[in-house]
Parts: sequence; structure tokens; C-alpha cells
Amino acid sequence: MDERDERVDDGAGGGADTGGGGAVSSGQQQRSGEPEGDVYEWFRRGARLLAQGNPAAAEQLLARAASAEPDSRSIREALARAQFDAGSYAAALENFRTVALADPSDDYAQFGWGVAAARLGDFEASAEHLALAVAMRPENDHYRAALRQTRATLTARAGGFGPLLPGAPGYLEPPAGADGPGPGIGSGPGTTEGPEPTGDRDRQDG
Repeated sequence: MDERDERVDDGAGGGADTGGGGAVSSGQQQRSGEPEGDVYEWFRRGARLLAQGNPAAAEQLLARAASAEPDSRSIREALARAQFDAGSYAAALENFRTVALADPSDDYAQFGWGVAAARLGDFEASAEHLALAVAMRPENDHYRAALRQTRATLTARAGGFGPLLPGAPGYLEPPAGADGPGPGIGSGPGTTEGPEPTGDRDRQDG
């Protein structure tokens, strides 16, 4: 994971200081289950675990960091990625959504919102946010591929009153053995499904 993903400088306050001033007090460290270090260290360790393909462990550390610094977009984005890779799509969507609402120009947060919505079966919301991501970064192949697949799914499911999802009136189960749309709409290093950032992403936190 490169340097820009290890910064915590977007509303994290004093608690994410890289120096000793932001360290968690000894009393806090001694509480049962409390990891050692300060918020910045939790973030870095969580990001490293995520990069190593251990999203469940990363989620635990990043959730603590986000609880301590709820206004940090960098921490929330990393947490959302860990949750997505761990299969917690609803939680991931909420954190991507929080980042996107705080900064609507954040193309990656819009992308994450879109792929998480698709995993939850909300392809209309998925198409909306993936389209925003593509509009902001039209050269990004991952964004465009995800949008194409979501739109293809909408087209395949479209009925007289719009897309029909399982459980909706008029929805027909596909015949046994029929192939449906593939589940994977993101891509990234170490996974065929997670919404990992691309190498050319050049995000600046506000």
C-alpha cells in the first residue's frame, strides 16, 4: 500500500498525530481487548493487514480507529474496503456513503458505494454512483467495467415497471441451471471482488 493510503490528515484532529502526543493513555491500553498504540498506528496496522489479504483482522483495528476519529475520511474509506472484502456489504456501503456525502467529488467513495449497493441487490443505486465515479474518472477501467456490468444486470432484469429483483411482484425465478450475472464487479490486487484502488488513483483528502 502506497504512501497516500497511510496518511490520516483529513479531520482526524490531534488524536491521529504521528508523534507521542496522540498516543493512547496507558489506562486505555490496559483495558481488555484494547490494541496498543495510537489511532495512527491502528490505521497503519489495519491498512497493512488489508493489503496482506486479512480483511477481518483489518476491520477490527480500523473500526477502533474510526470510532476514535469518526471524521477521518481516510480511516473510514479503509474500514469500508476491509468490510467489503470481509463480505460485510451493508456496513461497507454505509462507510463509503459517509465518505461520499462528506466529499461528493471523491470518485473512489462513489465507486465503493456503487459496488456495495450491487452486492446488496440495489442495482439502480449502484448504477447511479458508478456513473458518478466514471464521470469523474472516465479513464479508470475498473469503474467502467463495474458500471457496464450493473447496467447489463438492470437491462436483463427490466420489466414493464423497471428492474425486477427477487421477491418483487412479477419476478420469475430463472430456470434451473441458467447462468445469471456474475457477482464480481470490482477488481484489485489479491482479490477478484474487492473494490481495491487502482495504481493511478491520485486522491487528496480534504
